[in-house]
Amino acid sequence: MSMNHIRPWRNIERRPSRQISVGSVKVGGDAPISVQTMTNTITTDIPATIAQVQAAADAGADIVRVSAPDEASARALKEIVAESPVPIVADIHFHYKRAIEAAESGAACLRINPGNIGDESRVKEVIAAARDHGCSIRIGVNAGSLEKHLLDKYGEPCPDAMVESGLDHIRILQDHDFHEFKISVKASDVFMAAAAYQQLADATDAPIHLGITEAGGLMSGTVKSAIGMGQLLWMGIGDTLRVSLSADPVEEVKMGFEILKSLGLRHRGVNIISCPSCARQGFDVIKTVEALEKRLEHVKTPMSLSIIGCVVNGPGEALMTDVGFTGGGAGSGMVYLAGQQSHKLSNDQMIDHIVEQVEAKAAEIEAATKAEAAE
Repeated sequence: MSMNHIRPWRNIERRPSRQISVGSVKVGGDAPISVQTMTNTITTDIPATIAQVQAAADAGADIVRVSAPDEASARALKEIVAESPVPIVADIHFHYKRAIEAAESGAACLRINPGNIGDESRVKEVIAAARDHGCSIRIGVNAGSLEKHLLDKYGEPCPDAMVESGLDHIRILQDHDFHEFKISVKASDVFMAAAAYQQLADATDAPIHLGITEAGGLMSGTVKSAIGMGQLLWMGIGDTLRVSLSADPVEEVKMGFEILKSLGLRHRGVNIISCPSCARQGFDVIKTVEALEKRLEHVKTPMSLSIIGCVVNGPGEALMTDVGFTGGGAGSGMVYLAGQQSHKLSNDQMIDHIVEQVEAKAAEIEAATKAEAAE
C-alpha cells in the first residue's frame, strides 16, 4: 500500500491478494510489485541467454521469463537457472511436456496458456510436476489465443471471454488443491486488457500479473503500457508486471520501473525531474539530462535530482529533491542540496559535479539505511 498522510491525494490502496513465491521473490500480498522481462535469445544458445538474463537483472529485473518451445530448450533451462541471479519463469505453449521438463530443470514458475496447453488431463500432469519441483504457475490468458469454445460463445475476443478462460483454469488448479498460482489476461488492445483486468480483480484473490501484450516498439509500446497498466496500478490492481516491447529486454525493465516510480509504487535509482527547456534556459537542458541519465545508470539508491533551466520553477522544484541544479546567468547556476541553496557552479563543470553530488548523497542514504537496520 502506498499511503501518504500529508498528501492523501497520492494514496494508492492495493487490491488484497494472496501471496505466492516465484523462487525467492514474493508476489502478491504486501510484497513490492515485481518487474519482469523476457529473453529474446535462442534459449539453446545458453551463454547468450545467460548474458541477457544477467543484463536484465543488473537493470533491476526481479524475475526473467525464458521461452521453452522444444525439449532442448526446456532442458537448457537447467544451466540457465544455475547461473541466473533471479528466478526463471519457463514460457510454455502447446506441449504440456515442455512444462514438465522445465520443472525438472529448476524453473521457479511455469507460464501456461489456457488457449493452447491442452485439456484438463494435461494440466493435471503439469500441476503434479509443479508440486513435485516447487514451482508456481502463471495462468497466462491472451486475447489472441483464446479457446475455440469461448470464441464460438462470444463471437470474438473480449474481456468476458478472457476472464472466463482464466477462471476456468483457476478452477482446475484449485480442484487439484494447487494454490501457488498467479494470473494474467493480456491483450494488445488497451481498452480490452484494462476491462479484463478490472473484471478479473473482482473475481479472484490470486496475484495478478499485468501486461499489455505485443505493445509495439520502445516509444509506442511504452506509451500504451503506461496508459493501460498505469490506470490499473493507480486503482491498486497488479502484483507483478512486464512492459512488452519490441526492444532490448533491459529497456522493458527500465520502463517498468519508470511506470512504478511515477506512481510512487517502487523506487530504484535516480528520479530526474527536468524541464522541457525554452528560451529562458541558462544551459542546454536536453543534452545535460541525456548525459546525466547515462552517467547515473549505476546508481541504484532511490533518490531525486532536479535539473531546471531557469529560476522560474527551479528553486521550487529543488526544494523537493535531494540534489538540484538551476540555471542562472553568466554561464553559471545554483546547486541545491536537500532543498537548500548550497553553492554556485559554472555550467562547464556541471555534469561532473552533479554526478559527484548524487554519488555522495547515495552513499549517505545507504549508510543511514544500514545504520537504521542495525539498531
